[in-house]
Amino acid sequence: MKKVIGSKHRTANGEWLDALANIESLVTPEEVGAFAETATERIRSAARGRHAAYAWSGGKDSIVLADLCEKAGVHEGYFAYCDLDYPAFIRWCEANKPEGVKMMHTGYGLDLLVEHPELIFARGMIGQRWHQISQRRPFARMFFDNNLDVLLVGHRTIDGNVCGDEFTIKKNTGETRFAPIADWPHEILLGYIHYHRLALPPIYGWKDGFIQGTHAWPERDYCDSLEQGYREVYEIDPSIIVDAARKIPSAAAFLREVRA
Repeated sequence: MKKVIGSKHRTANGEWLDALANIESLVTPEEVGAFAETATERIRSAARGRHAAYAWSGGKDSIVLADLCEKAGVHEGYFAYCDLDYPAFIRWCEANKPEGVKMMHTGYGLDLLVEHPELIFARGMIGQRWHQISQRRPFARMFFDNNLDVLLVGHRTIDGNVCGDEFTIKKNTGETRFAPIADWPHEILLGYIHYHRLALPPIYGWKDGFIQGTHAWPERDYCDSLEQGYREVYEIDPSIIVDAARKIPSAAAFLREVRA
């Protein structure tokens, strides 16, 4: 295996695209198969005798996780989404999610941004609040609302995720998460997608798609200004900003400028 992709946030989007286009020169089916076999056995072991389900986000990691879970006999999954997600992405997820994955609306929408406009394209400590809003809280709902013993997640350490001891995180609330692909390099993940012919959502064809991932539009990262963030979203789907402008003054100001 040749490793050419580093930390997600330190690798240019073009490098991701090049790696995916040339993945057969980077990793073999046998190398991918070895990682997959180990991960599948981890899932079987973690789920044995327990109520297990997986978190599905529609992103590359969860797409691979779902395929492994299905092979390991875990067919229950949950997809958390909100009104701030890209409409084209949600449509793709509805059409392509595994049969056993249930949709779970988090309740978030434009009103959240009305109350907390500082969250729009936030960076630093403020931006980190999105992690609680869009991931930790939904994970807890998946776990407790469905009386799970373990929630399987697609987190990997190379992305900067904390995956716990032996790939397990146990919260003091009783919530338990298990990350069976935590030690996978990016090349193995892309190789699995390629060799198993798994479909990817349209987000990866958008500007900086591999860097931005499945985050909702106001979570868009690396925006130096509101204007830059709104412009990037507008270029993906103008209707998002048109809708936001009805409630968000900064979005309305951008729309007036772009239409001037």
